[in-house]
Amino acid sequence: DLRFKGFANDWEQVKLGDIASKTIGGGTPKTSKKEYWENGVLPWIQSSDIDNENVLNAKINKRITDEALKNSSAKRISKNSIAVVTRVGVGKLALMEEEYSTSQDFLSFVDLKIDGFFGIYSLKKIMKRLASSLQGTSIKGITKKDLLLNKMNVPVSIEEQAKIGTLLSKLDNTITLHEKKVAKLKEVKKFLLQNMFVG
Repeated sequence: DLRFKGFANDWEQVKLGDIASKTIGGGTPKTSKKEYWENGVLPWIQSSDIDNENVLNAKINKRITDEALKNSSAKRISKNSIAVVTRVGVGKLALMEEEYSTSQDFLSFVDLKIDGFFGIYSLKKIMKRLASSLQGTSIKGITKKDLLLNKMNVPVSIEEQAKIGTLLSKLDNTITLHEKKVAKLKEVKKFLLQNMFVG
C-alpha cells in the first residue's frame, strides 16, 4: 500500500455513523410559495445540482428564505459538512464550503470527526459501490440506518488523513482546470470552422 513518508501509525475501521457528530436530513419548502424562494439567501441543493465527478461543492441554483426554513422540514446545515444523496441519484455527494440546506434526498454528515477532504473521497468510494449494488433493482435509495452501518478505513493520524485528502483535492482541481481549457479550445475550434470556411 502507498503511504506518505513519515507515517507509520495504523489505520482503523470505523462505522460511517461515527465519522461525524450528527447527521441531518433535508426537505423541500413549498414551491408554490414564492416568498420561500424569492430573495432567498441560504443555498438549497437537490440531486441534480451535484456533478458525479466533482465532489468539491455543488452548483447553487436555488436559495431559500428564513421563512421557508421555519415552515418546512429543510434545515440549516453548517459549512464543511458532507452532503450525500441517499435517494434519487443515490451515490452523488459534495463537501460544502458554505452553510446550506438540502432536499429530502440527502443525508448530511455534520461536525466531521475526520479530515473533510479525506472523508469526501472515502465516502465517494463507498457510495459508488452502494450505487452499483442498487443498479438493476427496484430499490431507489438507501436508508439512513443501512448507510451508517457501512465501514470506512481511516488513518489514526489526522495529519495523514489531511495529506491524503489534500493530494486528491489538488488532483481534482487540476483536472477541472484542464477540462475548462479543453472546453475553451473546442469553442475556438467551433468558431474557426464556422468562419474560415465560407461560401
